Amino acid sequence: MMQNKHPRRNFIKQTLYAGLGAGVLSQLPLSGFAGMAPEKGKRIGIIGLDTSHSTAFTNLLNDPAAGDKYKGYTVVAAYPYGSREIESSASRIPGYIATVKSKGVKIVDSIKALLKTVDVVLLETNDGRLHKEQALEVIKAGKTMFIDKPVANDIGDAIAIFEAAKQHKVPVFSSSSLRFTEGIEDILSGKKIGKVLAADTFSPAKLEKTHTDFYWYGIHGVEMLFTAMGTGCQSVTRFYQDDMDVVVGVWEDGRIGTFRGTRAGKAAYGGTIFGETGNAAFGAFSYQRLLEKIIPFFETGQPPVRAEETLEICAFIEAAQKSRELGGKPVNIAEIFRQHQ
Repeated sequence: MMQNKHPRRNFIKQTLYAGLGAGVLSQLPLSGFAGMAPEKGKRIGIIGLDTSHSTAFTNLLNDPAAGDKYKGYTVVAAYPYGSREIESSASRIPGYIATVKSKGVKIVDSIKALLKTVDVVLLETNDGRLHKEQALEVIKAGKTMFIDKPVANDIGDAIAIFEAAKQHKVPVFSSSSLRFTEGIEDILSGKKIGKVLAADTFSPAKLEKTHTDFYWYGIHGVEMLFTAMGTGCQSVTRFYQDDMDVVVGVWEDGRIGTFRGTRAGKAAYGGTIFGETGNAAFGAFSYQRLLEKIIPFFETGQPPVRAEETLEICAFIEAAQKSRELGGKPVNIAEIFRQHQ
């Protein structure tokens, strides 16, 4: 049989253009992921103790007072690295090791060792540059995985992760906790303000020299924008200043969404969704609400965020970066995807 000479090109086309509404991972055969043995199926492993998300999740999951809120899922082991180069992240690791150990979590010295003792994985490494290498190790081991933001620091790496997940039939999804802000379901369903016409979001957008600008922190606000608007962004224009960014996205149906990233003043998250019958504010983040999406995902293998939406968020971020480099000229999202075919 003749081999496909362009597997990546076909993957992007199938994923992002041929079936935007269907989703990639929702098409995967899920037998073997939905009903693991009760005595072993609920053991969670964490990769990366260089972010506060790791300790927040452990505190919630391993709290005896939680009862059956998280269906018995418990963090049993953690591999602490994680960034070794980014000081603001690496400096947290010793303290976070102590915190999770106090909750009964075993510290291991490799991802390989972690995978021998757990059933599902929270990839929490703060450094997106490491995600591809770490995620592929988990995927090849057949472990269902949540990847905390960002899915990667490069759309090529993100595509490789989802390609591998599809190939190995391993459920994977990635998200910011800001996607699941309280009340968002009623807003998006049309019950509260009717059809969504536009959205403005804001979040901190601190920069880290090792990362493409919005992969580091601005991804929270970008993910909020896509939560409100959905996929279908065509072009991105970024207006950059030292203390602030304003990014304008134009969707294929003519709607406009904006993201304001702040690097001065009070750090805050939020936004406004504009609808046919009214407007609604949103933006409170909650680790608990994110876990309430992750645990059913671990149970069923059904991702609450589609692969193509996460990839379009990556394309939006990279289009915004290119727009900055071009002095604020619009950049077409399709151009970003073409570069990775």
